[in-house]
Amino acid sequence: MIEISSKLEEGIYYIHVKGEVDASSSIHLDESISQATQNHKKILIDCRELEYISSAGLGVFMSYINELEDKDIRLVIYGLSEKVKHVFQILGLDQLLTIKSTEEEAKYIVDGI
Repeated sequence: MIEISSKLEEGIYYIHVKGEVDASSSIHLDESISQATQNHKKILIDCRELEYISSAGLGVFMSYINELEDKDIRLVIYGLSEKVKHVFQILGLDQLLTIKSTEEEAKYIVDGI
């Protein structure tokens, strides 16, 4: 089960992900990121309540790497549990995506300060 919510605050588009991202729910994550990249250049993905991510969920993030670069979009993922962060590290996604521990660190990066 996955719950995704979003909000725009101080010029930053937030996507909050709660629950599990697997093959059947990854489409919801994809839709949220797709919508965000249409109109926003600063995107934070709050994963503090993300409990599990499958290869399909990781594939969603991978599918946006080129688009983020081409459109000069700053996307930062933050709040990953150690277990979930390890999955990103195993596949080397921590080298391709910006991942921070806290919202404050993520905002610092996305604001380009």
